[in-house]
Amino acid sequence: MASSDPAVIQTRALSKRYRKVAALTDCTIIVPEGRISALIGPNGAGKTTLLRLLAGLARPTGGDIAVLGTRPGQDPAFLAGIGFLAQEIPLYRRMSAADHIRIGAHLNARWDGTSVRQRLESLGIPLGQAVGTLSGGQRAQLALALTLAKRPRLLLLDEPVAALDPLARRQFLAHLAEAVAGGDLSVVLSSHLLADLERICDHLVLLAGSRVQLCGDVDALLAEHQILVGPRKDTTAIERDHTLVHAVRTPRQTTLLIRRNGPVVDPAFETADVSLEELVLGYMGQHAGGPAPAHQSAIGGDQ
Repeated sequence: MASSDPAVIQTRALSKRYRKVAALTDCTIIVPEGRISALIGPNGAGKTTLLRLLAGLARPTGGDIAVLGTRPGQDPAFLAGIGFLAQEIPLYRRMSAADHIRIGAHLNARWDGTSVRQRLESLGIPLGQAVGTLSGGQRAQLALALTLAKRPRLLLLDEPVAALDPLARRQFLAHLAEAVAGGDLSVVLSSHLLADLERICDHLVLLAGSRVQLCGDVDALLAEHQILVGPRKDTTAIERDHTLVHAVRTPRQTTLLIRRNGPVVDPAFETADVSLEELVLGYMGQHAGGPAPAHQSAIGGDQ
C-alpha cells in the first residue's frame, strides 16, 4: 500500500548470502514513518538478518537499502538515530540501573536520563539494585527504557519479549506503544507472538523462504484478502480470477484464503474476513510443506 508518510526504511532487491546460503533474497520493502511494523516469519526466514542489515551490523551482498534516508553503517551520525534491542538483553548484571543510566549519558549526546528514571520508578524497578537480581521482565523494561533514552528515530527489536510472562509482555508493549504515540519514533518488532503483534502493530513485513511475502499497512492487507468456504468442487475459475494463497480441502468442504482481484462471484462460497493470524499462517503455510488452516471452520472439520 502506498503511503503519504515518508519512509524510514526502503529496500530494493536487497540480498544477503553467507557463503552458499541465501539468508535474504530480493527483499523490497517500504516502512513509512510513525509505524509499529511487525516483522514476522518462521525460523530461518531472514528476520534477524534483515534487522542486522537495517542496523548497519551487516553489509548486504546485493541490492539497495536506505534507513532514515541514508545507507546503514557504523558512523556515529547514523547510529545516533537507531536503537537496536535483541533477545539477549545487553546489560551488565553486576551493575545497577543507575550505573547504566550514567554510562548512557557519557555515550549518547541526546541522552534523556530523566525519562529512564521516571519510567523505572513508575514500574517499581529499583535503581540501585544489581541488574542480575532483577526479574526477566524488569530487565527487559530497563533495556527498553535505556534504548529509548537515546531518543532514536527508529527502534529495531529482535524477539525482545520471547522469554517474558504474559503480564511482563503486556507492560513492555504498552510502554513501547506509549513511546511511539508520544514522539518521533518508528519501530520494527520481530516476534512469533501474533496476539501481541496484533495488539500494537499497524504495519506488517512477512518473510518466508528468505523472501518478502507481504509488506504494507495491516488494515489494507486484511482488506485485500478473504476467506472462502464452500463445498468440495473445482476452484479453477476462482484461482484464475484471484491469487490463491492457501487451500484446505476435505472430502466435503473447501476453504480458500485468497488475495482478491475484485468481487467473488461464485454463489457456492460464503465469504469471511481474514484475521491477522489467518493471513500470516496462510502465507507461511506455502513454505512449510504442511497444512496451515485458513479458517476456523476448517480446523474442526473432517480433515
